[in-house]
Amino acid sequence: MTTPAITPASRQAPVRLTWGGIEEIVCDLAVRADGDGKPETIVGIMRGGMIPAVMIAHRLGIRDVRTIEVTHTATDGVNAVKTSVPAHTNPASLGDLAGRDVLLVDDIAGSGATLERTRRMVEALGVRQLRAAALTVNLANWTATEAPEQRIDYVGERTDTWVIFPWETGDRPSVAGTPTAGHAQGPAPCAVTDADQS
Repeated sequence: MTTPAITPASRQAPVRLTWGGIEEIVCDLAVRADGDGKPETIVGIMRGGMIPAVMIAHRLGIRDVRTIEVTHTATDGVNAVKTSVPAHTNPASLGDLAGRDVLLVDDIAGSGATLERTRRMVEALGVRQLRAAALTVNLANWTATEAPEQRIDYVGERTDTWVIFPWETGDRPSVAGTPTAGHAQGPAPCAVTDADQS
């Protein structure tokens, strides 16, 4: 059965995020999540959400990182059409989350449907607490009546167009403190509490 496609609202030029920009957003999200109590488990939404999920996990010293594949675009291209509903595969990859404090992470929220569907799947596993974080929100596709921050606990940045992430283009990250040719040195390390350093 074919899922009907929805054309994205925005046709403006896409925005390109750099690794340095991603590191700053990840730092901010990690500090804010840590301020509300360090989660025990981080769940990244495949594919794009896995990268910031792992980055946040490293910032907070969390080793329990899991994944779930939930997709809402038909292809990977800029302004790709969306499927009518997000589709998921292999929900068993979440494992046993009963009684755990979980942080759900995605790279971008357009309509918010992917995060919402994934949130329901994770909640059904009996988590003690569930929070959600998104690096970016594309307001051109946001259809909910409430603001993104009312549905997503931690929003990094807001935009009104398609976002191109460095992992989608083959841009390579620089090692912190070691500039690569033609690139400035990365941002200063993230400030999380001493208790959370590992």
